[in-house]
Amino acid sequence: MITVFGSINMDLIATTERLPEPGETVTGTSFTTAPGGKGANQTLAARRAGSEVAIVGAVGSDEFATPATALLAEAGVDLSFLKTTDGPTGTAMILVGGDGENVIVINAAANGTLTEEDALAAVERMSPGDLLMLQLEVPAPAIRAALEAARKKGVTSVLNTAPLTPEAAELGALADIVIANETEFERLVGAEELGSEGRIAMLKTHHDKTGQTMVITLGGDGVIAMHEGAFFRIDALKIDPIDTVGAGDTFCGYFASGLEQGLSFEAAAHRASVAGALACLKPGAQPSIPTADEVKARL
Repeated sequence: MITVFGSINMDLIATTERLPEPGETVTGTSFTTAPGGKGANQTLAARRAGSEVAIVGAVGSDEFATPATALLAEAGVDLSFLKTTDGPTGTAMILVGGDGENVIVINAAANGTLTEEDALAAVERMSPGDLLMLQLEVPAPAIRAALEAARKKGVTSVLNTAPLTPEAAELGALADIVIANETEFERLVGAEELGSEGRIAMLKTHHDKTGQTMVITLGGDGVIAMHEGAFFRIDALKIDPIDTVGAGDTFCGYFASGLEQGLSFEAAAHRASVAGALACLKPGAQPSIPTADEVKARL
């Protein structure tokens, strides 16, 4: 069983031929809305990968609450641990350029109401050996409480250190498994502009020192990782991306699901890498998450 303690958003997505420079206005080519939030995205990815998943989070009392959880409900995610608060549901305003790159502004809203008590209640219902997935779109004290409670109970914690926050390094040290991109990894280990070989060396040094499993996602350059003393490098599926929103969340959800289903570390990361690439071939976060059959066909 996987439990996700994290954010639920409604994404407001505008596309344009190119992203604007600071102070510049550009003409958009389309606008759409879609359910999102890193917690919800990773929940849906793990569910589509074949795992039983529950999400602990919050939505508001506004018109976005129902559509923000619609795909989760449709997929059979356990939503019984959601709470509804006064005020708005979390939102993300996303601009997507013609090359698939994006810029995002997040408004926490209901996500910001999650507390340490919510975190402890989430872990209390879990069993030793279960997986707890977390991200950094909800308050740091709640994340800290969840990670500490998980370690005491023997629950395996998987923390995606995105979006990068001032507390990322502190919280990252409390997790069993950390998933980070190259920028986030440098912040976690207190280094800058490591480069390819320097990054690998620092990854090995960090693992030797802490024993912590660390996964670094490198976009089109694939994934590198250290786990139980072994180094792994996984190449990326070669694609022409349409929209990279949600690719990292798809990787995280599929990776956690692979571990939960008993795949080897390398096989779980390989499948997750393919899933993340396929998510770049459709617009939106949750709508782009591939099914297990789609991933299997490309493995």
